[in-house]
Amino acid sequence: MSFTLAIVGRPNVGKSTLFNRLVGKRLALVDDQPGVTRDLREGQARLGDLRFTIIDTAGLEEATDDSLQGRMRRLTERAVDMADACLFMVDARTGITPTDEVFADILRRRSAHVILAANKAEGRAGEAGMMEAYGLGLGDVIGLSAEHGEGMGELAVVLSPLIEAAEAQAAETAPVTDVDVDEEFDGEEDGDTVSAAALITPDKPLQVAVVGRPNAGKSTLINKILGEDRLLTGPEAGITRDAISLQIDWAGTPVKIFDTAGMRKKARVQEKLEKLSVSDGLRAVKFAEVVVVLLDAAIPFEQQDLRIADLAEREGRAVVVAVNKWDLEDEKQAKLAGLKEAFERLLPQLRGAPLITVSAKTGRGLDRLHAAILRAHDVWNRRVTTAKLNQWLTGMLEAHPPPAPGGRRIKLRYMTQAKTRPPGFVAMCSHPDKLSDAYKRYLVNGLREDFDMPGTPIRFTFRSQADKNPYKNRKKSTPSRLRKHLGKKPHGS
Repeated sequence: MSFTLAIVGRPNVGKSTLFNRLVGKRLALVDDQPGVTRDLREGQARLGDLRFTIIDTAGLEEATDDSLQGRMRRLTERAVDMADACLFMVDARTGITPTDEVFADILRRRSAHVILAANKAEGRAGEAGMMEAYGLGLGDVIGLSAEHGEGMGELAVVLSPLIEAAEAQAAETAPVTDVDVDEEFDGEEDGDTVSAAALITPDKPLQVAVVGRPNAGKSTLINKILGEDRLLTGPEAGITRDAISLQIDWAGTPVKIFDTAGMRKKARVQEKLEKLSVSDGLRAVKFAEVVVVLLDAAIPFEQQDLRIADLAEREGRAVVVAVNKWDLEDEKQAKLAGLKEAFERLLPQLRGAPLITVSAKTGRGLDRLHAAILRAHDVWNRRVTTAKLNQWLTGMLEAHPPPAPGGRRIKLRYMTQAKTRPPGFVAMCSHPDKLSDAYKRYLVNGLREDFDMPGTPIRFTFRSQADKNPYKNRKKSTPSRLRKHLGKKPHGS
């Protein structure tokens, strides 16, 4: 188990800036506006030779009620209890505030190891604040500049003995792992297909992004999958701002799941912070293997839902559509029939994709969602042998020959699968530019039905067969007699 360090402090003291510096990536949103971070974000930090897990937390607020700030505070306190040590950050330029003093007392009681750091300590402007920080009674103060990277060496010196002690204790209590067993590979006869499940390991977990409009219940759904209130939730729309990633074991499947910010219509996204949040969600879609598009059962398949689903398809990701808040529906059978009809009509490019009804509040349907995600991932990795493809192509051409625009017949001679994730096929064809979109859809739909690839994006490319005449595009040389006539010396003389 990795040593875990939680960064805590008031809003806008620079916690996310330090988090990004230690993980070496811009994972957490950073802005001058206080209170940007709301959830807990984990990352793998590197500081010299040290390797550890770091948690970026929401800014500590004095609220203790059920307001958004109160729930953010409770989530941060959970991170303090989970972590091996806490890095308590104060603002050296602002100095110590009464709020800092309150939280210093809380950390002194809740955490075994508290490291006090005064951020923004570069230059003379932070000297007075650093001296004030000693009055908190938390020991020596490390002067940092998260933005410029100053003080990282001092931080490493303080962390090093803590990490060594935690690793030694973990080695004593660690269970026996990496047991060698003899397992025979269970593949297909031709050896071309590898089970998609075999590709999912703890080192390479299945990457799943949960996307949708604000207040569809994305964070609540992930909390129910986790079995704990790990992500901040509530009735307010747009609570999640970062694309939070969590690695879990979901019913025996190693999964890295991304909770993303709700995506509103582009015209309504005005604030800089919301633009950052939406772009963070789009990036999560690009990194995912399976995208769960979460709909609200009360208002499903709105224009923005369709755009989000289409985005996932265009990015080439396996898609599962989940309809949340199903526990609130009275006429479930009639509603489900209407949902299936709307799905086929509004999203023909995802024909056959799983449509699952769930309740993030009660947990109903999560087993079906898990099975649908694995199924979508399996189809996304599907590979078909070239022999089977060409046998299939012959049958499709006999059943419905391609049209002959302008009296010129189009011949499809040969096809193969060029890639998976998503499945991509290439067909050699005469006059590929003349092949109609309708006939291309006929072939793609046939692939879906005959090779059991529902819902997954399919890429089908048609190429002109290379001409075998080696002299076709070769520049013609001038005859020797003509060169003499023009007064030129023969070549090679």
